[in-house]
Amino acid sequence: MPAVAPAAEGPLRRIGVFRALMLGDVLCAVPALRALRAAHPQAEITYIGLPWARELMQRLPMVDRFIDFPGFPGLPESGVDQGHVPQFLQLMQSEQFDLLLQMHGSGRIVNPLMAACGARRTAGFFEPGAFCPQPELYTPWPNEGHEVHRLLRLLDHVGVARRGDELEFPLKPQDFSDLQAVWPGADAETPYVVVHPGARLPSRRWPVQRFAEVADRLARQGCTVVLTGSSGEAALVGELQSLMRQPSVNLAGRTTLWTLGALVARARLLLCNDTGISHVAAALATPSVVVASGSEVSRWRPLGRGAHHVLWQAMECRPCMHVACPTGHACALAIGAAEVAAACEGRLAVALTQPRPEPRVYS
Repeated sequence: MPAVAPAAEGPLRRIGVFRALMLGDVLCAVPALRALRAAHPQAEITYIGLPWARELMQRLPMVDRFIDFPGFPGLPESGVDQGHVPQFLQLMQSEQFDLLLQMHGSGRIVNPLMAACGARRTAGFFEPGAFCPQPELYTPWPNEGHEVHRLLRLLDHVGVARRGDELEFPLKPQDFSDLQAVWPGADAETPYVVVHPGARLPSRRWPVQRFAEVADRLARQGCTVVLTGSSGEAALVGELQSLMRQPSVNLAGRTTLWTLGALVARARLLLCNDTGISHVAAALATPSVVVASGSEVSRWRPLGRGAHHVLWQAMECRPCMHVACPTGHACALAIGAAEVAAACEGRLAVALTQPRPEPRVYS
């Protein structure tokens, strides 16, 4: 097992972590960040990611600083601000990290970028036969296992002990007050369920008509149905509401990341696609039913406290690499509304017999 800080070279005082991905991907890195902080309590840990993640990292106690990543050619998660890439490299080189951890993925695209960042040492993942900046500190990208455990394998490789695999979502008391200002019913005695029909890629979305059928059945169980989504998903959520026969509350485009988290924390159930909000529910121990269309279930299923049920159909084309399915979306259509409703009703029946748990709140 390699050592990242031999005594001759001194302790690690400045550590960078690169993972420029979206919400679910970033939450899956929290166990690795927690282990890194425990192993190096005196180090300054800087997270390098997409600008949206700044506020999340500012709330996590294991991260000290944040650097915006402007994108890079070949990475699909965001556009590339090519004019700022040279400035980003200059900034990274000026940081003079003792250790820079590449937790972005296999490294096929980003490892040359990591090598150009001027860190004293870099560690991360690589694909056999592809460029590897520092072979003794890099480990082959695992092709199986949950994403949380894949990232923890890198820490195993560099001699950092694990500190569990639980996710964390750092809510504050103000988030619940802000949620009540958006929707006063959040604090009512009537239980509610959250239905989230969106996903970043259309290939990951279960049909909206089926969401509506299940949402109506949940409403008939005596729960308030709350529909959520980003402002860009407002039309999709509006369509879902129009297809429902029972009343619902539409909060699409009205929540922040934090009021959405507060909403999920007090919900009795979340119904969603395989997308970032499923990991929020896992972090907050909110029961969920997830319809996984196209994704790699063993890698991205909710991992954490609470009861989570993933429904999916095995297909030769999984995991899907398409934005929109070119072959009829059979993986999504194979999952019927009755099957999903039964899973939801089972989870809900158990949840309604128990007091609503109080979520962990960060100071």
